[in-house]
Amino acid sequence: MKAFYTLFFFIFLFSCLHAQNVNFAPPVDIPLILNGNFGEIRSNHFHAGIDIKTNGETGIPVYAIEDGYVSRVAVSPLGYGNALYIIHPNGFTSVYAHLEKYDNAISEWVKKEQYKQKSFALNLYPKPNQFDFKKGDMIAYTGNSGSSAGPHLHFEIRKTETQNPVNPLLFKFDIKDNTKPVVENLYIYPVTDSSHIENSTNKKKYDLVFYNGAYRPKGKHTFEGYGKLGFGVDAIDYLDGNWSKCGIYQLEYWVDNQLLISFQIDELSYSNMRYINSHIDYEENIRNKSKFHKTYIEPGNKLSIYQQARNSGLFSFEDGKRHKVEIVIYDTNMNASKIEFSIKAGQPVKHKSEKTEAEFNYNTANHYKTDDIEISLPENALYTNIKFIYKKGKTPQGALSPLFRVHNKYTPLHKPAIISISAANLPRELRRKALIALFDIQTSELSSIGGEYNNGEVHTSTYKFGDMCIVADTIAPEIVPLSFKKGKLMEQNRIRFKITDKLSGIDSYEVFIDGKWILFEHDPKRDLIEYTFDEHLKAGKNHKLKLVVTDKKENKSTFETEFYY
Repeated sequence: MKAFYTLFFFIFLFSCLHAQNVNFAPPVDIPLILNGNFGEIRSNHFHAGIDIKTNGETGIPVYAIEDGYVSRVAVSPLGYGNALYIIHPNGFTSVYAHLEKYDNAISEWVKKEQYKQKSFALNLYPKPNQFDFKKGDMIAYTGNSGSSAGPHLHFEIRKTETQNPVNPLLFKFDIKDNTKPVVENLYIYPVTDSSHIENSTNKKKYDLVFYNGAYRPKGKHTFEGYGKLGFGVDAIDYLDGNWSKCGIYQLEYWVDNQLLISFQIDELSYSNMRYINSHIDYEENIRNKSKFHKTYIEPGNKLSIYQQARNSGLFSFEDGKRHKVEIVIYDTNMNASKIEFSIKAGQPVKHKSEKTEAEFNYNTANHYKTDDIEISLPENALYTNIKFIYKKGKTPQGALSPLFRVHNKYTPLHKPAIISISAANLPRELRRKALIALFDIQTSELSSIGGEYNNGEVHTSTYKFGDMCIVADTIAPEIVPLSFKKGKLMEQNRIRFKITDKLSGIDSYEVFIDGKWILFEHDPKRDLIEYTFDEHLKAGKNHKLKLVVTDKKENKSTFETEFYY
């Protein structure tokens, strides 16, 4: 049976590689060494493309992988930064992100639109064939724009009709991979109220070691457990000649040679990416940045990556027998690694009953209310049923309400919860400045989740549970001029400012020189805005500059100066 499934997946892989009969050119003319691959676990999503290393440099030419026309040009301080989308006649769209700049014709068009709309961030949709390219034409230069953590090219291939990203490694790019995935840890989860592992109702973590052709739990190969148990594996993949940690492609979970679950990451949908928070061990990810794939499917998880899902991947260890467990992990080139151990079905243990405020069901709307707080979750906001936790605490220093424990930050939400906290005694002058913030008990740090005052309450919508309270943001953003010293311009061809806000966050900024709006590019990861001198600034004269920065609670800071250029 196992041989059949392995053969099936090889046939499936072969069809993905060859059925489209496409032969894309590489997007860059340097060795394709990856810093990240398709399907890798990221925050709230799977990675939708591949990250190509650029030797820590920007400005490397990017080429069209096939004939096509530009369908979208995006400029953003976040996310993909400067991005280019090209539609090809073979049914695919290629995406190039974190670019430094576009080719000259596109760059000039984008800049005109930015001045026309008086906005750095834009989404532009050129007319079909306004910007045509042939296979191998230079279209842009690699960069570090948007939320990029370092210079590289983020590259995607999408199905044009659905805009679903597909795995670029299924095409004929010259990326060598003969290295097997590496598995580091195993989690075992008692899933139901009657389940346990080694007499514990809590999940247990085990280190793995490799010998005799498989990964095995260190020091022990058989565990006693009872009831429905789930498993989680912390696995990564390496490509040849590269120590960057990449994600796995496929996983199979077998009990006694019976396939219970398998998933394979060939194609993704942006509309259901957030279900990744159910697929992974979300708590472990928040606590330790670990990336565990679970071998079972929670009832609210609607990801489409699963090929096989017998009993949602849950096996009942209740017959007193020893059962062989195997988890097989593949990369895109079908290099495989295997985990082996056994579960001896034991006897049930009595669980300690926990005091909870309410039972929340994943497939219904849930509501909880006290005199101080109201919490509303829409239907399907949860991935599984939870025992809701609530506690009212003391008022933290600087807060305008008590601290409320709204469940815990280790439980993910698929849809936002509506939180309303009583603010009946909030001074009138602070109402417009009020918001709800998460409070970190260990560091005493506050992080805004937004909110508005209305009718004696502060309301917000949030994807996060946690400890929260009302605070007011009355402090204007901070402006630090980097190009001026004692009123004198210190840089020859540019002007830069550092702009920051401590609580609600920066909402907007505008820069005027001699009364005219000037385009300053925004790089939030460096808290930087920057203007490189161009035709919009006349040389050989004195100029007046005014910068206005506004946060999300309408606090404003202004910087004004004169300079000669």
